[in-house]
Amino acid sequence: MKNNLQNNSPLEEKKLDWKIVQNVMKDKFGSDIFDSWLKKIELINEYKNYVLISVSTRFIRDWITSRYLDQILQIVKSFKKDIVRIEFLVDDKKNIANKNNSQDKQNLKNNEINNNISFIKDSYLQYNRIDPNKNFNNFITGQSNKLAFEASKKVSQEIAHYNPLYLYGGVGMGKTHLLNAIGLELKDKNKVMFISAERFMYQFVKSIKSNDMVKFKEYFRNTDILLIDDIQFMNGKEAMQEEFFHTFNALFDKGSQIIVSADRPPNKLSRIQDRIKSRFSGGLVVDIQNPDYELRSKIIKSKTEELKLFYSNQVHINEEIQKFISTEVRTSIRELVGALNRIVSFSRIYNKIPNLSEVRVILKDLLNLSENKVTIDTIQTIVCKFFKISKNEMLSPRRSRYLVRPRQTAIYLAKMLTSKSLPEIGRAFSNRDHTTVIHSVKTIEKLRKEDNELNINIDSLKNKILYNQDNEI
Repeated sequence: MKNNLQNNSPLEEKKLDWKIVQNVMKDKFGSDIFDSWLKKIELINEYKNYVLISVSTRFIRDWITSRYLDQILQIVKSFKKDIVRIEFLVDDKKNIANKNNSQDKQNLKNNEINNNISFIKDSYLQYNRIDPNKNFNNFITGQSNKLAFEASKKVSQEIAHYNPLYLYGGVGMGKTHLLNAIGLELKDKNKVMFISAERFMYQFVKSIKSNDMVKFKEYFRNTDILLIDDIQFMNGKEAMQEEFFHTFNALFDKGSQIIVSADRPPNKLSRIQDRIKSRFSGGLVVDIQNPDYELRSKIIKSKTEELKLFYSNQVHINEEIQKFISTEVRTSIRELVGALNRIVSFSRIYNKIPNLSEVRVILKDLLNLSENKVTIDTIQTIVCKFFKISKNEMLSPRRSRYLVRPRQTAIYLAKMLTSKSLPEIGRAFSNRDHTTVIHSVKTIEKLRKEDNELNINIDSLKNKILYNQDNEI
């Protein structure tokens, strides 16, 4: 243990000059990106093979991680080739206006070590990270996750009351958030180990190769709280499952709390030993279901308020767009928040709030709008109602001006909003030829550039077709 701690102690020589690193980042990414995101980064400390940096919010951390982290790491490696990763410390209490104050840096460093937010001081595994931003206070509850939330809080108050606690649900439903919140509540008075099954496997294999299994067993079996995320990744690893089984029994016998998360119930775990599945089933098994509309709406409203504060009220997502996102993005909470972030990015880049048609394009890969939901018949009905003509008139061979424009508009929308081929669209308009469809689409596209009123009308029709379809028919 001593040697490992020494290997990870801060270096005393040849420290990175963070100002130089920032200058390179500014040249590489440009002033706009640097001033908006990367200027906010502080170097907290440098270790043998990684650096610890600080940002003020989890949102900034996630944004940097998803878009710039690989390139930042390459820049850092150009100065120090031994650096292989970058770790983040999120300090939500930091005063951003004073973040260049050296005393603040020292306070952050001390806070990071004393509170085990990272893993430097007391874990040779170098992985026991607890995020202070994932707590019970900011976990938004609804019918789909209330039981899991209450069970997690109960475990935090009475250790081994439910043992093990087994939480399962789809990707992005809040399982990791709850495990982190439990660890955050208990870490001050208990030895907490929070690790993913994948990382557990990595350390297990590493310990075997280095002939260090005694230390591995000692570390895990002496913990008070063991939180393991994504247990399904242990599938098929017989030797590791054997070790985990004995670790589980040792912890259970001495009254330590075990909390496990997975993407499926215990009896559905594939290639996991039956005796392990039996142990999981013997505790409290709780399902986190897909968020219902009420929960999705609460999350969107909460995140919108957070973003308003973050951007000093420069971003405004109106209730219509919030309702649309809450209605249509149903797969997971993570994708729900991701959808909101896309809208915010669009608003900041183009300095405008997107309309619902633009929102649908921005979120096209997230929406649950199937191709069959928007039909040509629906488009014809809404367009006829808008222009105050009958469907018989629209489909008739008559070429009166008051009929031609609505007909061309309906054909254009059918081409834009459905996956139907040109001949199929033509047949839906009284067996018109596909060349008529092409002419109608080109005509409307040209007029949209010249006629602002028509452009507004078509956007309005799109919104009615895509968003308020049932109420319009």
